[in-house]
Amino acid sequence: MDMKGESAITPSLGHEAVLGEQRQPLLENQPLSEKPTKTPAQKALRKTFKISGHLSNLLPTGSVLAFQILSPALTHEGKCRTLTSQTLTLTLISLCGVSCFLLCLTDSFRDERGKVRYGLATFRGLWIMDGCASVPPGEEEKYRLRLVDFFHALLSIVVFIAVALFDQNVVKCFVPNPSEEAQELLATLPIAVGVLCSLLFVAFPTKRHGIGFPLSQQ
Repeated sequence: MDMKGESAITPSLGHEAVLGEQRQPLLENQPLSEKPTKTPAQKALRKTFKISGHLSNLLPTGSVLAFQILSPALTHEGKCRTLTSQTLTLTLISLCGVSCFLLCLTDSFRDERGKVRYGLATFRGLWIMDGCASVPPGEEEKYRLRLVDFFHALLSIVVFIAVALFDQNVVKCFVPNPSEEAQELLATLPIAVGVLCSLLFVAFPTKRHGIGFPLSQQ
């Protein structure tokens, strides 16, 4: 009885050992995928993509999304065969820049039912767009327009222009064959703008939660 049990176990163990020996060389012989080396230009381009993504977070979502959707269509994916395409692209950049400026002057609050209400900041307070609610009593002062709001609005235009100049469709539309100096400038400009704007936003923070920006919990 014991001999039969041992004879039944031994072949199974031997079979597993053979399978293990057959599988292990296959795993060992597989060449390890080496990480491809990148040139300094590719590293700078990768960093620029990351910086431009962070810069987009400082802008109103709607303006950036509209630019990213319409830019390939108006530029014909960077070809811009006619003057009309270039004019429409400039118009798009201008409108999105003005939109970034105006949306930085908006703010929001939650009414007594918890519904978010948006308004435009003025020197007298917050002008509610739908007119169906009013700012809670005693809080009119904190929604008034201040000098730092204009600073943030102008800064958002600078950030948006940097992001637009980094867009390959826009670059190919206006500069089909850029020189090496132009390519280096377009690669380093978003990095410089990102660092500078990040420092300025930290030094001069804002508490506004306007249209296209994260909502306030209050």
